[in-house]
Parts: sequence; structure tokens; C-alpha cells
Amino acid sequence: MQYFKPPTPYFVGDCMPFFSKGTYHLYYLQDENHHQGLNGLGGHQWAHATSTDLIHWQHHSLALAIDTDWEKSICTGSVFYYDGVYNAYYATRLAGWQERLCVATSTDGIHFTKAQTNPFMNPPQGYRPNHFRDPFVFRDESDGLFHMLVTASLTAADAHGRGGCLAHLVSGDLQQWKIREPFMIPGYAGVPECPDYFSWNGLYYLIFSIDGVAHYRISQQPLGPWECPRVDTFDGPMARVMKTAAFTGNRRIGVAFLASLKDDRDDGDWLYAGNAVFRELVQHSDGSLGTRFVLEMTPAGDVLSGNLTPLTPGARVDTGSLCLHARQSFEEALLTGLPANTRLSMRISPQTPTACYGIAVRGNDVYRQRYEIALCPAEHKVDLRTPTSGPFDERGGHTLRAVDGLDRPLALEIIMTGDIIDICMDGRRCLVNRLPELHGDRLYLFCHNGQVTFSDIHIQHL
Repeated sequence: MQYFKPPTPYFVGDCMPFFSKGTYHLYYLQDENHHQGLNGLGGHQWAHATSTDLIHWQHHSLALAIDTDWEKSICTGSVFYYDGVYNAYYATRLAGWQERLCVATSTDGIHFTKAQTNPFMNPPQGYRPNHFRDPFVFRDESDGLFHMLVTASLTAADAHGRGGCLAHLVSGDLQQWKIREPFMIPGYAGVPECPDYFSWNGLYYLIFSIDGVAHYRISQQPLGPWECPRVDTFDGPMARVMKTAAFTGNRRIGVAFLASLKDDRDDGDWLYAGNAVFRELVQHSDGSLGTRFVLEMTPAGDVLSGNLTPLTPGARVDTGSLCLHARQSFEEALLTGLPANTRLSMRISPQTPTACYGIAVRGNDVYRQRYEIALCPAEHKVDLRTPTSGPFDERGGHTLRAVDGLDRPLALEIIMTGDIIDICMDGRRCLVNRLPELHGDRLYLFCHNGQVTFSDIHIQHL
């Protein structure tokens, strides 16, 4: 399921993971031709797959399908299990882009029946009718009340154009819902989409996405106050609208989607929906979160061997390692015959100070024709780009910022499959992007203004 997509013309849209009774459920929006269904209104439906071990997956029939004329899209939502019933809360998009809240119920989490009373909630007074979606339900165990968070936008806001909020509804029986003051008005220009909420090891977390990028907040209390961590994003910006669910062993697994790249890029590069991207959340000692590859879902293949060739005077190859001395220069080494679909892993030990080091993949004998994964300790960032991309890549999503520890020894893992390049730094930060242009078979290891040692280099052909 890692990097999964259904057969064309279908793609993976917003993902809604859920865990119950030892089973990990992945509900996701089955997208047809990148949001073009039903005259551009979406035409989305909930697809469904399950697993107990994250390795073996079973695909089910649609959990929620469009079956009436007024349903123009079954939008993102959440599943809440209570008293033997799986409650699927979602928004339905109507003609004219207005959105209404709906619910369906199930006794097995697979076969759902929509409520006859749908839609059960319209946007309340003071909220815009075209932003009322993505309901997420949780229970506050301290008082037994049920809470629903909804992507919304206030018609009037204290700061002009920044009225995007999480609307807050409360119920004592999951039937009658009353509106309260907004749960959060985060102050962004966009609306906070696809909320997610969970408790983990004594702390409470709230997730929402702005322009597709998932942000999170932390609290010691179920309903806040919420604190913004120094780095409040999980992953690179192309892991879109990540949501999470628990898993066996006090773990937490997130799922996002990697958008598709347009063939004709004159009016924008990215299309809605693409491939599923799974991440395991990492909880640090201060409560902040990171992500890493999910071990069970990391592909494996045949182990390959290759010889590194020094290309510059400061490159020295010893048994099992490469040292690049580049105090006032750019030094690199080369390995040829790298398959297009490959898993790479290595240990990297930079000395302080080092301006930049990294690897380049899918290269050829022309320097600018390769994808560089550049780690820059002083700037606390990791770039994935061609050497001539400039400060801003025309495709976006190429930079991971506020990455600590790049001046210390770390593990680097890279997966290349199709046009996807996925990177994990030291088991705590990830960056994924879609890069289809280059197809060379050269691997370069480089260092600029510093010194670095690469060791334990392993190559697997996927």
C-alpha cells in the first residue's frame, strides 16, 4: 500500500485512517481524473482497505458511494466507534459548492448505511456555506461529551481574510449537535482543512492542513489551550493533508497523498490526488512530532554491489567508506549502474563546519542533469532539486526546513520508485516529491566546503 494508487483513471485523494480492534482501516477519497468528476464538483466516494499487520491488505467495496442526485461529492470526514457502532461522519457537496454534514453507520466498519435524516447539519449562521466539511468526532472522557471539529470559515473575522477556523459542535448522544464558539481560529489566510485529534502518551494533539500542508498543535488538556511547536509540520509539503490513526504497540501511522504532476504545466504544475504515502509518527521527549518510514511498508529488493570512483582530488575511497575533504572546494565520487527503482541507505558523518553535503541520483555525465539531495547544516534544510533549479523550484515541494542535527552523524534512507523519490533523515524527518524528467543511472556523493564520511552504503534493486 505504500505509494498505492488505484487503476487509471482513479487516484488516491484525502486519506482517513482509522484503527479498531487490531485492524488498521484506510478510508480514502477515490478520485476520478483529478477532481473532474461531476462537472468539477469532485464526484468523490470513500474507498476502503484494511490490514492487521500493514503488510497484507484487503480491498473492500466502496464504503460510501454516491447514490442520489443531490450528492455531488462525498467529501472527507472521519470514523468514530462508540457502543458497537461505526459512525462515518462526512460532508456532502451540493451543486453550487455548498457543503452539508452527513452520517452513515455500520456494525463492521465495512458496510455502511446512510442516515435517512441526511444532511443533519447545515452551516450555522455566521459561517460561509461553501466551507463546512471534514468533520472529525472525538469524546472527552472527563465529561463524556462528544465533540465535532469542522473545516469552516467565518463570514466576519477580526483579521481581514483570516476567518478560516475549526467550527466546534458538541453533543451528549451523537444525535443532537449544538454549535459553540470556534475550537480554533489559527490565523492563516486559508481554511484549516481535514482536522485530526488524538491523545498519545499523556499529551493531546490537534492536526489541520493549510493549503494541503499538515500542521499540528500540542496541549496538556483535552480541549486546549494549544501550543504551536517550533516546527509544526510533519513532512515535506508534497505529503498532502496527512491524517493519522493508532496502531498496535502504541504506534501511530499517518497517511497523506502525493499529488500528480500535470503533463501540460502552463497553468500550474500539480493536480489533486495521486498516490498514498504512509508515515510512522515519532514522538520526541519534548512532545514534538516527526515522521519516518513505516518499517513494514518499506520495500525490499535484491542487494547490489558497486564500486565508488573518486572524481576529484579530495575524494578518498577506503574499504566500505568514502571520505570527501572539501575544505575550500567541491569534492565528489561516482557509482554507475544504479537501477531506476532503488532503495538506498547509508551512514553520513559530517565534520563541523560543513556547508553542504549529500547525494545525487538519476544523473548522467552532464553535471546539471541529476537530482541532488543536499543537506545544509547551517541553514537547517534539506533540498531535493537539480543543481540549476535556483532558489525556488518551479514545482515546489522541494525543501524541508528547520531540520536539526545535520551537523551530526545521521542515517539517510532513499526510495526511488517510478517518478517518486522519498527520503528519510535519521528516522525523524521525511521529504517526498515526484520527479519524472531524469532517468540516468549514476549515483554521486558530494561535499562542498567541509568534510564528510559516507559509510554502510547499501543498495537494493526494487
